[in-house]
Amino acid sequence: MRATSNAATGRDSLEVCELFVSIAGESSLAGVPAFFIRLAGCNLDCRWCDTPRARKPGRIVPVADLLDKVRSRPYRHVVVTGGEPLRQAACPLLMHKLLEAGRLVMVETNGSLPIEDLPAGVRVIMDFKPPASGQMHRMREENLDHMHAGDDLKLVIAERADFDWALDWLARHELRPGVNILLSPAFQQLEPALLAEWMLQSGIQARLQIQMHRAIWPDGRDGWPID
Repeated sequence: MRATSNAATGRDSLEVCELFVSIAGESSLAGVPAFFIRLAGCNLDCRWCDTPRARKPGRIVPVADLLDKVRSRPYRHVVVTGGEPLRQAACPLLMHKLLEAGRLVMVETNGSLPIEDLPAGVRVIMDFKPPASGQMHRMREENLDHMHAGDDLKLVIAERADFDWALDWLARHELRPGVNILLSPAFQQLEPALLAEWMLQSGIQARLQIQMHRAIWPDGRDGWPID
């Protein structure tokens, strides 16, 4: 295994915000149809958070029921997201069971909680917070040592100061070979064209990551909900 913090739920159930299917939009697998499990609750309060509903209490769902819902759909890719999913003690169990069921499992985590004990085979999308988030002081730089080839390090950029910070920070931290660096414009905070311009001018070796689902569903939907 790659522990999570304790949560109010038990070790065989999770507090769920919503279940939906969508086109993955925030990883190096952007464009792939996927089943999303959005868990409720977050330990951070980012200034540009675009899913405040995930901070509210959710419904308690046994891991077995979540597995049944995943198995009932044809999607190979499963994204466990939040909020912050690693707050909940049963999250590693869910991911382990999903892997056993033959799914490609991705977890979106905010960089503040340890990732070293996640099940082997889980692809990590770590949303490391730059200064404009207001949460940079909560980040665990030790997590960088536990990222592997195929994992994604995502930096959400809200302003030029974030971009300059990212250039300096990345220059000072050597990532393992195969870890993808994604730069994403903060939703409704920074125009993608401006971030693209900065990337081209700087020569940074990273990928511009636009929230694909926002382009597909400009009305604000994340995908198709599942009961």
